[in-house]
Amino acid sequence: MLRRTLLSAAVLLWSAPMAWADAQLTVALDRLGVSDMIGIMRIEGADYAQALNTDFLGGQGGGLWDGQIRDIYDADRMYETVRGAFDEMSDIHLQQINLFFGSELGSEIIELELAARRAMMDETIEDMAKNAYERALSEDPVKVGPLKDLASAGDMIDRNVTGALTANYRFYSGMVDGGAFDMTDDEMLAESWAQEADIRIETEQWLMGYLMLSYRPLDEQDFQTYLAFTQTQAGRALNAAIFDGFNTMYADISYALGRAVALNMQGADL
Repeated sequence: MLRRTLLSAAVLLWSAPMAWADAQLTVALDRLGVSDMIGIMRIEGADYAQALNTDFLGGQGGGLWDGQIRDIYDADRMYETVRGAFDEMSDIHLQQINLFFGSELGSEIIELELAARRAMMDETIEDMAKNAYERALSEDPVKVGPLKDLASAGDMIDRNVTGALTANYRFYSGMVDGGAFDMTDDEMLAESWAQEADIRIETEQWLMGYLMLSYRPLDEQDFQTYLAFTQTQAGRALNAAIFDGFNTMYADISYALGRAVALNMQGADL
């Protein structure tokens, strides 16, 4: 009986820190607005799926396609994929992230980022944001310097380009596995990398326009405070986890979309 009691106590002592860390992570993801961002991405995904239906299935996907898209863009699975990228984050980094984004400034930054992302789902606003960045870059490059510093600190352009290239490759992989066509791994990689230059240009325009739209309401001091946080160890760990999580999520979705497209094409040919 004593041995069982000691073992039970040991389990409790071991599990308590794990539960605390799990709670800290849940708080962090909530303060970062991850669920809200996934909600936006699901809307974007539905629009993208509509385009795939038109381009590959002649708009004849119907209810079967709609059901597949709902399953592919399952909110819980998307959330858990992103959450998994935070598993190795240290407790001290989680505490620092929660401290910053639990502040008035941190909360405002997340609200601004989400609002800008929602706004840029409108192509007119997206074009306006891109044009505003290009205009500022040519007329007042000093103005965009801090935004470039932020993008550079997080290696945002390269990480986004890598994510897009990986997603493209995974889409081709899904189509091949679904029997749409035959391509070797090298051919899929070559096809993906052939788009790198265009993706990089588009990524920079979109990202910098988004950053400008997001942080325009912040005064210089608040922006510099945020920039300083992104350059801390906790800020860098957060940036890496965010990109790892969302890039993995997009890669999984892209593969599933490619496979779904292929299977529907095969069905249409029967």
